[in-house]
Amino acid sequence: MLFSSLVFLFFFLPAVLILYYLLPARFRCAFLLLADLVFYGFGEPAFVLLMLLSIVINYIGGRCIAFAGRARKTALAAFLLLDLLLLGIFKYAGFLCDTLRLLPPLAGLPAVSIPLPIGISFYTFQSMSYLIDVYRADCLPQRNILTFGAYISLFPQLIAGPIVRYRDVERELADPHRESAEKFSLGAELFLIGLSKKVLLANPLGALWAQLSANPAALGAVGAWAGAAAFSMQLYFDFSGYSDMACGLGQMFGFTFCRNFSYPYTAKTVSDFWRRWHMSLTGWFRDYVYIPLGGSRCPLPRTLFNVAVVWMLTGLWHGASWNFVLWGLYYAVLLVLEKLFLGKVLEHLPAVVGRAYTLVCVAAGWMLFALEDMGHLRAYLAAMFTPGRSSGAAAAAVLAYLPLMLAAALACLPVVRTRFLRLPERPRRAAAAVLSVCALVLCTAALVSDSYNPFLYFRF
Repeated sequence: MLFSSLVFLFFFLPAVLILYYLLPARFRCAFLLLADLVFYGFGEPAFVLLMLLSIVINYIGGRCIAFAGRARKTALAAFLLLDLLLLGIFKYAGFLCDTLRLLPPLAGLPAVSIPLPIGISFYTFQSMSYLIDVYRADCLPQRNILTFGAYISLFPQLIAGPIVRYRDVERELADPHRESAEKFSLGAELFLIGLSKKVLLANPLGALWAQLSANPAALGAVGAWAGAAAFSMQLYFDFSGYSDMACGLGQMFGFTFCRNFSYPYTAKTVSDFWRRWHMSLTGWFRDYVYIPLGGSRCPLPRTLFNVAVVWMLTGLWHGASWNFVLWGLYYAVLLVLEKLFLGKVLEHLPAVVGRAYTLVCVAAGWMLFALEDMGHLRAYLAAMFTPGRSSGAAAAAVLAYLPLMLAAALACLPVVRTRFLRLPERPRRAAAAVLSVCALVLCTAALVSDSYNPFLYFRF
């Protein structure tokens, strides 16, 4: 069930909110777990049992790790292995089998096709962070399995994050009075901001990208870069919009989730970009992979190795396909170059140079991310970096969408939000209320009139 669907907006969410606030506080976590399972089962009924299995395994795992004494490390390794095994079977078994079939002795292996459970990468990483934090004594194991189940399956961020660590919401889960009118109001506004990003910006930009990417040979360099810009902004508004909606919904139920984006397209280096993009995932890999490997405290060769490992895993986390492996390696190379010398060079250049360098690197990188077919990817990259004229159809498409692209580019910058926050409080609150109503009306009209409503991060 998409947040940007009429079923969710006008049936599921109002019903859940009404029932949630009618219930006594002590029953709300249990009700949230039920609502989470209904939400997940709406699109993935066959995988509700997998979700419940993951909840049970990690609930038992947390209790075992906390009370295993000297065997705590063994218990942690065993339950992390179970999590990775489930993730590996459902997400990577087909990819591994297809790769092995490329080897002549194994060419006869049967193909493996297992449907990918939506959001499995996100809730598996949440489960793993919980186990590791219990092992590190950063949080206590949850005693109530219903409360723990509500944390793992919390529908606002179940499908596509942000990745919420248990220790960050531990107190709120235990607080029967975590909700407030102010939280609800701010959450509703944030939800509508995210919905507007998704419906009014990401969806039409996605339509332009679909049109331009279909035939790279007809694009020319200008058309190919326009397509790359369209996809870059589509992905940003798609995912940051979903994150805003998730954080807004969390606030409506009394939870404060971590911020997931901080104007990444204003970054001056690629390293800075990844401190601003999908911050919950970047922080997860930093705290649970990069630092345990030694981080930047090691000799330079080992530090560079750590970076390469993290980005290989980051690429694979995003998808079981070779284009994601290449995408991870691409960023590993860029980040290693910045650590070696490029970062210092960029520090001494005007900021506009750093921003232009970062935008070009990121836009080119998103093509590795977007195009899984290697032949299609080569053709599109060739169009980007080979001089050539766009066809009339491609040029007309770009011109037709140019006002939208300019508006989207402005929305990627903090200037609008900064100016709005400078308004006096009472006019600002009144303006926010009016804009929220307008956003809901416009988004509803767009959803009713247009069936194109994809969500890119569902496949992860």
